[in-house]
Amino acid sequence: MTERLYGGFWRRFVAYAIDTIVLYLISLFLLLTALVALGLGGGLSLHDVLVTGELPRGMGLFLVVYAAATFIAGMIYFTWFHGSVGQTPGKMLLGLRVTPASGEKMTFGVAFLRWVGALISGLFLLLGYLWIAFDGRKQGWHDKIAATLVVRVRYEPVNHPHGVEE
Repeated sequence: MTERLYGGFWRRFVAYAIDTIVLYLISLFLLLTALVALGLGGGLSLHDVLVTGELPRGMGLFLVVYAAATFIAGMIYFTWFHGSVGQTPGKMLLGLRVTPASGEKMTFGVAFLRWVGALISGLFLLLGYLWIAFDGRKQGWHDKIAATLVVRVRYEPVNHPHGVEE
């Protein structure tokens, strides 16, 4: 069995920051599109909304729906990428992959459980995420809940059929 190099705290932090920026840009685009589609009413222009933060009347319900949609988009983003290829765009850029600790293939069920675990990791002053820095296998609480590891894929040896490793 080959030794795995685990994705450390800072590498994972940067990957998550990249994913957060991607999600933010998507959400911002959708928010601005929705504001334009709703006509901004009340004499406010898009410029006024962006500069002053003042919203047209009746936008409170819209913002609640927007917040819920953003939450669901994050769930879909992380569950889809982790469940389908084991990597979000941020993890792809930094050479990381989420894999079940058992070595089996990643599934959407495990990815969803990991996402739920990520909510728990953030509940208590982000201690579940800080745990990564001190854990021997670099697992956060969400990794422990879903029995997953984050490994560095660029450094994993490749086994060839003839027994030669790279």
